[in-house]
This record gives sequence, C-alpha cells and structure tokens, in this order.
Amino acid sequence: MDIETQMLDLAKRAKRAGAVLAGAGGQQKAKAISDLAVLLEKNKKAIFEANAKDLDAAAQNGLDAPKMDRLRIDQKVLDSMIMACGEVAAISDPVGEMESMWQRPNGLMVGRMRIPLGVIAMIYESRPNVTVDSAILCLLAGNAVILRGGKEAIHSNSCLADILSTALEQNGLPRDAVQLVKTTDRAAVTALLKLDDYIDVIIPRGGEGLIRAVVEQARMPVLKHYKGVCHIYVDAECNLDEVVEVVHNAKVQRPGVCNALECLLVHKDAAQTVLPEIGSRLGKDGVSFRACAASLPLLGDTAQAATDADYGYEFHDLILAVKVVDDMDAARAHIAEYGSNHTDVILTTNYERAMEFIRLVDTSMAGVNCSTRFNDGGQLGLGAEIGISTSKLHSYGVMGVKELTSAKFVVFGKGQIRS
Repeated sequence: MDIETQMLDLAKRAKRAGAVLAGAGGQQKAKAISDLAVLLEKNKKAIFEANAKDLDAAAQNGLDAPKMDRLRIDQKVLDSMIMACGEVAAISDPVGEMESMWQRPNGLMVGRMRIPLGVIAMIYESRPNVTVDSAILCLLAGNAVILRGGKEAIHSNSCLADILSTALEQNGLPRDAVQLVKTTDRAAVTALLKLDDYIDVIIPRGGEGLIRAVVEQARMPVLKHYKGVCHIYVDAECNLDEVVEVVHNAKVQRPGVCNALECLLVHKDAAQTVLPEIGSRLGKDGVSFRACAASLPLLGDTAQAATDADYGYEFHDLILAVKVVDDMDAARAHIAEYGSNHTDVILTTNYERAMEFIRLVDTSMAGVNCSTRFNDGGQLGLGAEIGISTSKLHSYGVMGVKELTSAKFVVFGKGQIRS
C-alpha cells in the first residue's frame, strides 16, 4: 500500500471514530484520560527505554542541545504528562454546552452549542509529550486526532500511542480516535495535507520552516504560530528586584521553548539601574547579550553589539537581544515591527501604563509583572495545551479544550413559520 493510500485509510478511520467520539459522554472520556495517567506510570520503564533509543539516535545525528532537551522524557517530563491527564480529566466537558440563549420577537429561542471540530491532524517535531497532551485535549473535546511526530521521536511516540490505545479500549472508545503516523517518510505529511474531505484542522508545532511548509500545502485551516519572539518591556517605574528575577526566569529557566524571552526593552530612565544588575545575574548563568549602543556598556563582558538581524530573531539559546527605548510607545513600536504576536510583558509599578500596554499590544498573551514563561496551557489553568495560535481565527493564544470546539446555532420553536 503506497503512502497516499495509507494516509487516506487512516483519515477515513479517524473520521468514523470522530463521529463515535462526538457522542461519547463526558464521564467516559474523562475516565479514559484518568486511566491513561495510571498506564503512563505503570509503563514508564518501556517509555524511558523507547525514549533512550530516540536520544541515542539523535545524538549520533548531531541534534542540537535545545532539540535534545525537547526530545528527552525523564521522570519530571513523565510526571508533567501524568499531571496533565489529571487536570484535563477534571475539566468540564464542553461538548453540548449551551454558551448562550436568546429569544426572538416571534418566540423562537436561539442558542449556541459547543461541538467538536471533527478530525484534527497534529504535525510536530521533537516533543513526545505533545503526543499525550494533544490526544487528551482532543479526546475531551470530542475530536479524533492524527498524530505525526518527527522522525527523531518515533520510538517514544509509538510507545505512547500504544498506551493511549489501551486507555481508549478500556473505556469502550474507538482506538482510531487517536492514531499515530508510524512512517517517517515526509510524503505522509504531504498526503495528509490534501485530505480536506476527512481532516478538518491542521495544527503544526515546531520550527518556522515546518510551519510555513504546512501552511503552503494545506487545503484545510491551519492553527499555528510561526515563532516565539517574546518581549519584556521594563518601564521607567519598576521594582528592580522583581525585574531581575522575572527577566532571569523568562530567559534562563528553559531557553529553547517558544515562550522564552528573546528581547528585552528597557526605558532609558531605568537603563543605568536595571541593566548592570541584569548583566551580572544573567551573565553568571551563561547568557550572552546582543546589545544596542546604549545598553552595550551596561551589560558586562558577555555583551556584544547587536545587528538588525538580532531583533525579531528566535535564538532558542542563552542569548538575549537588548535595546534601550525612549518610552512605552517606542517599546510597542518595536514589538509591532519585530514581534510574532506570541507573548509580550510589561514590568512596571504604574497601573495606567500597565493597562495601556495590555490593551494596545497585539499579542496572544499580554502580561504585567510576570514571566513570559506563563504563556502555557497548564500554567494558565487550561490543564494542557495543544499549541499556541497567533492566527486569531478561530483561536488567539493558548489552545485548550474549549479552543478545540466550535459552536453551532440551535433553534427551539413552537411551530413558527417565516412570513
């Protein structure tokens, strides 16, 4: 069977499974997700062994450190997957929920009911935890999902997919509701992107090149963000200790992820106080700076002059672009030019400026006095996330369970006819 036929068969099975899943009860779906948490812990030895095969192969193929970090499943990562299962299982089932209702002058009652999107195809790189996070969110939202992870995680993803199938079958749900594409041939992605009669939405997660390739080829809607060029603007009025801690966390905690800080903007009146402290604290942890002329002498030995290419760049590393700006308007102008609509934060003690910033900055998460690292489904209380969308339609920002549903009109009448 050729690749195109394999993908067509897989998509047809997903569509049939999605129709069954759409009618499943919330308790049944939640029980499958809760059972998955137990199975993940029970099968952790097999998971770690499968992941070790992927890590060994990735090291031999020269995969860089940030991607190796995203590929690794250790006990902490496994615990986070198990925790996500518990949190998602506890979320109220959105399917069938009436989100609004109003009465027309003729007596008709008109409402909006949440419904599944249908069949979702996830195309992603490196992170095997996406396999679990995506599956449980789609499951609770009543969507069948096709998972196509990167070749570097094939053993990990295959192991996790088998465990997912067991959880589904234990609870009387179709195993085809979650399917993994087990070929690493790139032709499989090309084939999937043509199947708009069966697949309703594509969600790519990975590098900008992957996402743009998906957008160019897909015949169905794509929910995506191209990159995470996240900014923090330090206002003239700020708490120095708080600024240093937040900037350190946003850049250093996990520099290879999409919500890590990539560019720091500092008000000119705060630069002399703030930047030496940031240079010292972050420099000790290996951060190097790409600094504008005004910030360069304030950041210490690890700073070098920035080029235009350093602004708007996603480093995925312990590198931070820095620029001194005249005021908040200049900071917003910089974000508008170089940002990616992902995550942007203001650090300030001035309430009015904070509210103006979050109202006017065009970003999927606007923050005040917090790390950019909080733009994450688990951190925002969504249990887990299937991705972050900067598309605005139909979702802007972190996509949790509710964002994986749509709404249809329902109408209740008493024999009304249109005149």
